[in-house]
Amino acid sequence: MSIDFTHEPRVRELTERVEAFVRDVAIPAEPRTKGHDHGPPEDLRRELQAAAREAGLLAPHVGTEHGGLGLDVRGQTAVFEAAGYSLLGPLALNCAAPDEGNMHLLEVVATPAQKERYLAPLAAGEIRSCFAMTEPAPGAGSDPTMLRTTAERVGDGWRITGHKWFITGARGATFAICMAATPDAGGDGATMFLVDLDDPAVEIVRLLDTLDTAFVGGHAEMRFNGVTVGPDAVLGEVGKGFTYAQVRLGPARLTHCMRWLGAARRAHDTALDLVAEREAFGHRLADLGMVQQHLADNEIDLAASRALVLQAAWALDSGQRANRETSIAKTFVAEAVNRIVDRSVQVCGGIGVSADLPLAQILREVRPFRIYDGPSETHRWSIARRAVRARTSDRAQP
Repeated sequence: MSIDFTHEPRVRELTERVEAFVRDVAIPAEPRTKGHDHGPPEDLRRELQAAAREAGLLAPHVGTEHGGLGLDVRGQTAVFEAAGYSLLGPLALNCAAPDEGNMHLLEVVATPAQKERYLAPLAAGEIRSCFAMTEPAPGAGSDPTMLRTTAERVGDGWRITGHKWFITGARGATFAICMAATPDAGGDGATMFLVDLDDPAVEIVRLLDTLDTAFVGGHAEMRFNGVTVGPDAVLGEVGKGFTYAQVRLGPARLTHCMRWLGAARRAHDTALDLVAEREAFGHRLADLGMVQQHLADNEIDLAASRALVLQAAWALDSGQRANRETSIAKTFVAEAVNRIVDRSVQVCGGIGVSADLPLAQILREVRPFRIYDGPSETHRWSIARRAVRARTSDRAQP
């Protein structure tokens, strides 16, 4: 089967509009995030999303029936990268994590009533959400099967009790998609629940001080202190939590790659602009061999990353689970993006680590990407296991 990576005219036109929006609206707003260590302020989010809505750019990934632009995954690759050129771009377009991944999950799994109650206002930017799966040790982290949060039946509903940690966007969110162990209910041993966060049994313990500061709502430690929910709070079917997690996590890995590629391209462009103008040792920096190597390696990493993202996007659009493709893309792109930004800082010298250029902040934001959505080591373990299993199966064939 042939693979066509050419974007259709609609996607190209939309990408150009997003590029203009990021240049004219998102980048000029970046100074307003200074002094906010746990994500951009809520008034800025609403202002940017109102501007994106006016420009017809809001929620490019959501189906048109739910108020979005209905892009497939291949279309998202171009638009999300264009949005990611500013750290505020994905937030403005309402395609930032964790809301973007939650919207996708709700589109696939939620009931019509749940979509009306949660998806529609989320896609419209009226509310925010979070995804509550990660727990402090010895709970679920890189190994989600270590889940310790539990949900026990209470009448026809459930009581959820557990300790969550590093929950992105929790502060100010309207609801959480909470993963809890339900071993007595059968299935894969876990269930997802839609939990309204105005319930007094939900506690935001604290906001974590982290290297990155661009996620609205920050990263929170939370407790679910015996939260009682009705049967209509179950997302999908009881006992299919880990199955649904794959519905969300695979595509979410890829959309992270798209957005951070935009940030890496911004860093590379910043370095290109500087080295084309600045001189040292009697030459433009751009004419020095060691600088040229950094720039060339950036170009290579950008091209290779984009190709892997497109291949994985094609697999998802073709209806494949694409676990292997998204793991490979996530591992390579997470590390390539860090290399690109680091080289860009290096060729810019002292000004590269100052606030006079956007590089220092981008460097802080992209470093955690090698950990978020599965650290590189976990993905490599998974990729290697699949390779061995496939090779063993091939050799067993007559």
